[in-house]
Amino acid sequence: MLLAIDVGNTNISFGVFEGDALQHHVRSESARARTADEYAVLVRQMLSLHGVDIERIDSAIIASVVPPLTDTMVGLVRRAFHRDALVVGPGIRTGMPILYENPREVGADRIVNAVAAYEWARAGVIVVDFGTATTFDCVTPRGEYLGGVIAPGIQISAEALFSRAARLHRVEIALPPKVVGRNPMHSMQSGIVYGYAGLVEGICARLRRELAYPCRVVATGGLARLIAPQTESIETVDDDLTLTGLRLLYERNIASREGRHGSEVPPPHPEQDGGTPRSGETT
Repeated sequence: MLLAIDVGNTNISFGVFEGDALQHHVRSESARARTADEYAVLVRQMLSLHGVDIERIDSAIIASVVPPLTDTMVGLVRRAFHRDALVVGPGIRTGMPILYENPREVGADRIVNAVAAYEWARAGVIVVDFGTATTFDCVTPRGEYLGGVIAPGIQISAEALFSRAARLHRVEIALPPKVVGRNPMHSMQSGIVYGYAGLVEGICARLRRELAYPCRVVATGGLARLIAPQTESIETVDDDLTLTGLRLLYERNIASREGRHGSEVPPPHPEQDGGTPRSGETT
């Protein structure tokens, strides 16, 4: 079984795949002060609670946008499962040319999402990821990562409102009963939810005009299921898009190594770090 680890600024997702199927999915806080040993105990306990046979996990892949946690996750895999993890970074085979000006500046999660989205669409596609930041990533009909947009995330925007407006108190980010709020809570919820839906609609419309080719739109991330129904642009929500992309990248890299070395699959170098291939590479 494959353990896929997606390290975000707020949460870390751990997915266990058996073949193509995601069997289990657990999350923890992205606690930078926690050690690899602590994470090893935590992850083994969480997976055991879900009935996972820990001894069957024989491979792992990591995508991290938090550099201090990358080595911690590598250590976690070694301690908990006695394996060397494949880390999404320079030299990894993505099967997707990266057209960003400096490909090393693209977050690993954005490339992983783009790979999974293109596999789903097999056409031009825009990925909207509702994370700590909300990102819009564009993939051409030829399967090239073009670039995108980074906007403040919903939670960050809401926290700024709550902290800077003395008479406005923190509210749950939820769908209000109507657009016109009749009290401060519903008014803020309307501004957050419908305001963000308008942001998504506006950016997707501008991206489509600029790209000048048909684009499908898929969303992922924590608040995707709240915002997506309030838009016309987003076709579908895939909560597991990033984990699926990690599985695809692992399969492509293992297939590449098997092609070069026969049936033997050498372990990845343990010191790999974050990043992406150079512009134009189809690795």
